[in-house]
Amino acid sequence: MMRKMDWKLQLSIALILGIGAVVFHPVLALALDGKIDGKAVEAGKYAMDTVWVVLTAVLVFFMQAGFACVEAGFTRAKNTVNIMMKNFLDFCMSSLAYWAIGFGLMFGNGNALFGLTGFFTAAGTGDQYSALNWTSVPTLSAWFFQLVFAGTAATIVSGAMAERTKFGAYLIYSFVISLLIYPVIGHWIWGGGWLASLGMLDFAGSTVVHSVGGWLALSGVLLLGPRMGKYSKDGSVNPIPGHNIGLATLGTFILWMGWFGFNPGSTMAADAAGIAITAVTTNIAAAAGAIDAMAVAWARFKKPDVGMTLNGALAGLVGITASAFFVTPLAAVIIGLLSGTAVVYGVLFFERRGIDDPVGAISVHGVCGALGTILLGFFHTEKGLLYAADSAAALRFLAIQGGGVLAVFVTAMASGLLLFKLLQITLGLRVSPEEEFGGLDLGEHGASAYPDFQPVTIGRHPSGVGHLGEQHAPVPSLAPAPAAMESGLRS
Repeated sequence: MMRKMDWKLQLSIALILGIGAVVFHPVLALALDGKIDGKAVEAGKYAMDTVWVVLTAVLVFFMQAGFACVEAGFTRAKNTVNIMMKNFLDFCMSSLAYWAIGFGLMFGNGNALFGLTGFFTAAGTGDQYSALNWTSVPTLSAWFFQLVFAGTAATIVSGAMAERTKFGAYLIYSFVISLLIYPVIGHWIWGGGWLASLGMLDFAGSTVVHSVGGWLALSGVLLLGPRMGKYSKDGSVNPIPGHNIGLATLGTFILWMGWFGFNPGSTMAADAAGIAITAVTTNIAAAAGAIDAMAVAWARFKKPDVGMTLNGALAGLVGITASAFFVTPLAAVIIGLLSGTAVVYGVLFFERRGIDDPVGAISVHGVCGALGTILLGFFHTEKGLLYAADSAAALRFLAIQGGGVLAVFVTAMASGLLLFKLLQITLGLRVSPEEEFGGLDLGEHGASAYPDFQPVTIGRHPSGVGHLGEQHAPVPSLAPAPAAMESGLRS
């Protein structure tokens, strides 16, 4: 009896393996055809690399949920549906735009400015993306991994422009950034473009992803203007606290977890040593950033502010993203500490100049992304100024890092201002004063995130709010602001 079952089991296994070979062998032969720089790779490595890239891409995809929670928690209850819709739909818009045009512009064979091949991404087209020849994974796996990065760049803007932006205009923006702006800048650094040829490095996208999103957010906020009631007539800052710090904290945890796909996944290979060092530096920079931001805010405001602490962790994660593969754990701690300080003073700097960013996205992603990219010029274990034997070469590398950051800043700001200005002139960028006062959930979507509760708004509708340059009486939410926050800052 036992022998008969063994025979049947063996036959079943043989049939399964045979069917699997017939079905999946063509799939394994697609795309980059299991090659690295034209050389065939062992089948096991090909499969493991592909599985690793797809799994880490799923982690990065889940960061969309983290962004949605952070942004909703740091804004008012009456705008929660709008925040959730924007974070959900911008990934949908990115998916189509990046599949059709964006991936080809970013990684396709072309010139120093943009790619010219590989549009409407398809399997078996690996020869059209020479910039990805260093990884063995199939084309579609590479596209999926890079797509979730494009979605991240697009979603950064939603928090900075929250609570007063038209939903339709935001959808168009999301499509355009994934179709054109993000891919072109990405090509310069990751696609073999002119910054790559100079030697600029950005391992997982402190500049390519985060600074691009941060500077585009800045351009949008400049044209949009502050929320009603954010500033008094004398220019003083009024607090507009978020409605759910628990949701914001959960979102930060989700983002932190997703970053273990964002950075270690950027090896785009099941490389044990590379994955290990990248995971360690990523985590330790986040921890250092959170502790430092808490300490700086505590010293400044006399209370350990939770919003600043959460953004400190995100600042550390953004700051280490450019260098996670290239630096030691000690350097990661320093990068995290510097990023934690930068995000606190970044929020102070922008808000005191009338730049109303409800979630601190410009400081977290724009400022700390640029800072992290420049710090790689100091801490790279081979090329950095603190490590390289050739100081002249190290200074050139540092200058290239700084110059690249500046080039991306100018390009992203110019592109963002042009795009948002066109939207402002055509569709309109900002909702009506009445809609902003009542909440975008009802005005834009006809729904409420909390239908069983009736939020009460303290204060009357300000007069003359149709002119963005005027100052208005504060329209605070029910949640009290921390007494120690000297300027009512909301990170």
